[in-house]
Amino acid sequence: MIIKHGYIALPGEKSFLPLDIEIEDSKIVRTGSNLSGKDIFDAEGLLIFPGAIDPHVHFNDPGYTEREDFTHGSRTAASGGVTTVIDMPCTSIPPVTTLKNFHKKLDAVRNKSVVDFAFFGGVSGQCFENDPDKNISELAPHVLGFKTYFISGMDTFRRLTFEQFTHVLKSTAKVKRPVLLHAEDYDTVTRYEATEREKGSDWQNFYASRPEEAELIAVKHAVDLAQAAKGSLHIVHIGTAEAAEYLAGKPFVTGETCPHYLEFSREDFEEIGGALKTTPVVKSPGNGEKLWKHLMTGILDFVASDHAPAPASQKNTGSAWTDYSGIPGTGTLFPYLYSEGLVRRKMPLDRFLKVIAENAAKRYGLFDRKGSIEPGKDADLILLDPDKTTRIRGKEFYSKGKITPFEGLTFEGKIMKTLLRGHIIYDADKGITVPPGTGHFLRKG
Repeated sequence: MIIKHGYIALPGEKSFLPLDIEIEDSKIVRTGSNLSGKDIFDAEGLLIFPGAIDPHVHFNDPGYTEREDFTHGSRTAASGGVTTVIDMPCTSIPPVTTLKNFHKKLDAVRNKSVVDFAFFGGVSGQCFENDPDKNISELAPHVLGFKTYFISGMDTFRRLTFEQFTHVLKSTAKVKRPVLLHAEDYDTVTRYEATEREKGSDWQNFYASRPEEAELIAVKHAVDLAQAAKGSLHIVHIGTAEAAEYLAGKPFVTGETCPHYLEFSREDFEEIGGALKTTPVVKSPGNGEKLWKHLMTGILDFVASDHAPAPASQKNTGSAWTDYSGIPGTGTLFPYLYSEGLVRRKMPLDRFLKVIAENAAKRYGLFDRKGSIEPGKDADLILLDPDKTTRIRGKEFYSKGKITPFEGLTFEGKIMKTLLRGHIIYDADKGITVPPGTGHFLRKG
């Protein structure tokens, strides 16, 4: 197939180039001018991006499928231009902390996804009741990293102490996998939450229970421990801009943020309520623009959705303490970043490409196949019309989760088609065009 007349976003380029793309056997063969062939796709007026990578999703499958499953989660990813997702180990039953549990999860979801997918393994407090090093060693060939928590609300996946976390850093270094951390300080949150629960159950009480201080303490401790242990560390969903600054200049330490931290603040809770509840919580006004700056300059490496939806019965309980913490996000990840980053904030194109795909592909060992438009890579592409707009309506999501803080917002640009390995998997007019099972399971290259 030859895609002609589009404007291509090639790695390292500052502007779109009017080039054609030749695809054969699911791979990009070459890019160039005036390419010819039998199967021609006319992309006149469209911008062509590499398929986005969402390196942080909770598809809850198997186990908590009343919230989400791989079929619905992957379909909403495809509709948003995401062609590769990496699923977290903690929100499925059983959690992916052993090789046996890994195989149970893969068997349950391998024929459900319409996008390519990979897994993270996990190390919980329970793992230290047995042999965590054995589990890490056995899981490493099958996962792209190991998720951990300094604070956890999950009985099936307890938090780690600093001593246990240091052990994990050293163990994972031996198998050359990064440690991913949910970085909020346990003692700080426990102390503030007890106080705020006595005061009330509104959204400002919830915000005050997880202050910026909790992230600052946790990130600093984690970075210091990683440097001392010579481990590879990635801080997930950073919500506090000041905390991100601890990452600057630290070797083998990276970080991500999420669209909701870039866009919203605690003031939005009054209007949006439970639809905005996540942990970490969104922060003070002005914090989002600081996070944008860190994303522009490279202090933060990429953006992930932390996709974790729930039905209305779990999101609208009447109390800030009992509303489910998590939102659908994989379908709005790329549209938001294109509109608010590339278009409105004039993020340089070469930086934008790193944020949406390249840096995550490199961090997790997928760059041999994913993350850029180059010969030899999978033909994962987004075809976007820059002259159209996208109106966010949760009821139209392919996800099981329909409650989004982005409800009613309009983004610049509209995704017309998403291609996975050269095949159209989403069409703006036809919807999802491939069956579950189209997506392949990925291991580190």
